[in-house]
Amino acid sequence: MSAPAPAARPRGTGLVESAVVLLPLALCVGLVTRVGPAVGTGVLAVVVGLVVPVVATWALVRRRPAVVSPPDVATLARVALTGVVATATVLVLADQLPARTWAVALVVGAALLLDAVDGWLARATGTASPAGARLDMESDAALLLVLSVLAAVTLGWWVLAIGALRYVFVLASWVRPALRGELTPSLARRVVAAVQGIALLVALVPVVPPPLATAGVALALAALLVSFGRDVVDLESRR
Repeated sequence: MSAPAPAARPRGTGLVESAVVLLPLALCVGLVTRVGPAVGTGVLAVVVGLVVPVVATWALVRRRPAVVSPPDVATLARVALTGVVATATVLVLADQLPARTWAVALVVGAALLLDAVDGWLARATGTASPAGARLDMESDAALLLVLSVLAAVTLGWWVLAIGALRYVFVLASWVRPALRGELTPSLARRVVAAVQGIALLVALVPVVPPPLATAGVALALAALLVSFGRDVVDLESRR
């Protein structure tokens, strides 16, 4: 008996997957063209800007069933904007862009707004799913990592802790199996996660004095450390 044919991908899924890469590619190339850095710097900036969109596209390709829901579309739009911010970050590190500009702050604000929209869409349309939640979580982590690198240029490299903590937690779970457990749903955790993005956004606004930005990001990081510490204690105690 012949093996059953693989299920056909829903119409339009391939278009979405292509857009996840092509849209940020166009935006990143446009930004680099406008700034006009050296060729090597420009190529590096575009490549870095495509990392998160390419990873998100790979996740979509592997998804079964291959369905892209309305909240996924909002999440993927945030992924595209994350790519643009990553390209801008490379240009900032190469001294081709100021560390704080209104244009980048507006892009970051739009990305954070989409973070709220995708959750609302999932509830409003009843299309929440484990795959969508994971895509949302990883997209949030990637955006925070990029924002922490960008903000660190102004505030100091200690800000990288905000973006790195999620990945440190994942690495620790390879050593401590207890950390792979499912976290208890928590409103406080969601609020703390949202505060990180807001604090980093404020730090990127040109008119905000650096000392004020430093204080806000430091308080956000402290809340994040407490949140991660509480989760570690919770998971370890269950073990």
